[in-house]
Amino acid sequence: MIDYGLTGSTIIVAGGASGIGRAIVNLAVSQGCKVGLLDANESLLKTVLADLATSGTKVAGRSLDIRDEPAIHAAVEDIETVLGPVSGLVNSAGISRPGLATDIAANTWSDVIDVNLKGSFLLSREVGRRMVSRGKGSIVLVSSVDGSGGHAARTHYSASKHGVLGLVKSLAIEWGRHGVRVNALCPGIVDTPLLRGNISADHISGVMEDRIPMARLSTGEDQAKAALFLLSDAASYVSGTSLTVDGGLTSGYFTHLNGEDWGSH
Repeated sequence: MIDYGLTGSTIIVAGGASGIGRAIVNLAVSQGCKVGLLDANESLLKTVLADLATSGTKVAGRSLDIRDEPAIHAAVEDIETVLGPVSGLVNSAGISRPGLATDIAANTWSDVIDVNLKGSFLLSREVGRRMVSRGKGSIVLVSSVDGSGGHAARTHYSASKHGVLGLVKSLAIEWGRHGVRVNALCPGIVDTPLLRGNISADHISGVMEDRIPMARLSTGEDQAKAALFLLSDAASYVSGTSLTVDGGLTSGYFTHLNGEDWGSH
């Protein structure tokens, strides 16, 4: 197993009760990290915290709406009281509510932008203030391959993820001199129960995997490994950038069958 050199570090993972966030939590725990979990799903969060506590992991957590500024402040304060100063933050909290641009209601647009972008800013600012005062820290915000391209029926989601990349670059400029690194993780198509529950197996194998040069969907662990790399000292001179983890999905176009060129037919 890779040793990321994070043993004893306190890491906050927002959206840590499921999906990519849960995979990051699991890997961080295996590395000996102390983990603070934030998630909007209170019942699921309690289950995850209970599971981790029985394994002897030092954890703390709180259910909150990532758009709630006072709740974020209180949660981070509680986590640092229990686990000590936070040295790493990963924000994987986000929502996607598919719909054509002509049909997206204003409140739906606001919800997606506020959770994915405003929430990223509020949480980064709260943790970043503490890191800046201590002169060190690493922040990873989860964007998406949709952050560098468009996506039909997900105009609001794509816009929010583009915004996350701009946020990352700006925070890296402001905080770099204070020893705080800020980067983005841009996942491709991740194999989750949510994906499997909403998309047919035939479409996954016949369309999605067909477009990925590595011929498979990403696992949560693929994303977790990249996130912990960005948090670790192995990335000590990496800041203000985005790491795309998509199995080569966005490397080209007009391809199918895992890289066979359409032009050859």
